[in-house]
Formats: sequence, structure tokens, C-alpha cells
Amino acid sequence: MNIEERLKKQIDFMLELDKMKNLYRQTYVLHEDRKENDAEHSWHLAIMAFLLAEYSNNPIDVTHVMKMVLLHDVVEIDAGDTYCYDTEGYKSKAEREEKAARRIFGLLPDDQRDEFYSLWREFEDCETDDAKFAAVLDRMQPMLLNYTKNGRSWLEHDIKREQVIARNAGYFDTADSIGDLMKQVIDDAAEKGWLKK
Repeated sequence: MNIEERLKKQIDFMLELDKMKNLYRQTYVLHEDRKENDAEHSWHLAIMAFLLAEYSNNPIDVTHVMKMVLLHDVVEIDAGDTYCYDTEGYKSKAEREEKAARRIFGLLPDDQRDEFYSLWREFEDCETDDAKFAAVLDRMQPMLLNYTKNGRSWLEHDIKREQVIARNAGYFDTADSIGDLMKQVIDDAAEKGWLKK
């Protein structure tokens, strides 16, 4: 493949990712009355990766974590955002996202296709220390936004404290300080009535 072909593939991928700006999540941004989009979410996680890396219980490669969080929701361009408490949507989520990953990363030159797909797959499998830390950030960020917005999204969806605990408990021991903060947020949100008991 010549340089012009390679560059065209890379630009096509970059332009495809612009669609993330129009994929809205269930979490509200703090300073406006609108929901966050996937691009904003991924950017926020990348900032958090190097801001909070010191709290990981195990050594992590910060650049690797940043790459993972920047790519982890790219598949939602095709698969859509499945709300984390949507049990029906989760039944087909893995299949929809796998298909999307093949198509979207397939826009890239082969070497980058393989690298980006591998980063996405590592995040999804959540077995490495880097992936576990990325997953903690992916859970903490919307939780903190939601908490700071007085539980707005939780209240809209009638979410219970036990649901939030069940979704996050497996990650509390990846970064002890972050895990403790998440537990405090959940408990306080329940006390304030933002999460049903």
C-alpha cells in the first residue's frame, strides 16, 4: 500500500469517528441541560487516565490505558449506546459491538486495524491491569457526573442502589482510593434518595 492509500484510509477512519459527537449517552454534562456524547466521554476518560494513574493498585501503562479509553466506544457508531442498566439491550450488545468493531476498524490500514481492534478487545475482555483500570474510569466518570447532577439520570431511570453496586463492585479493588470514593458516592446518593433503596 502506498502512502496516499494509507493516508486516505486513516483520514476515512478519523472522519468516521466524528459520528461519536452525535451519539448521546444517558449521563448529563454538568454545565448544560443536555446529555454527554461519546466523544466527550472518551476524552474525559483519557484525561482521567493520566490524572488518576497513581491510584491504580498495580502498575499500568498510562498511554496504553489512554488509547483503550479513546477507542472503547467507537463501536457505538454502529451498535448504539446500550445503557448500562438495560438488561434487554445487553443480550445483543456483544454481537452488535463485535460486528461494528470489524467494520469500523476495518477502515484502517491492516497494521492499525489489528492494533486498534486488539485495544478494543482488551478493554472488553477486562483481564489486564490496564484494562481493569480503564474499566474503573469508565464506571467512575458517569457516576460522578450523575452524582454531581443530583442523581438526575438515576432518578429518570428509577435505578436502585443495588443495581449500581452490582455493576461496579467487581472494580472496587482495582484502585482502592477510587473504589472507596465510588462506594461513598453510592451510599450518599442512596441517602439523598437519588438511588432507590
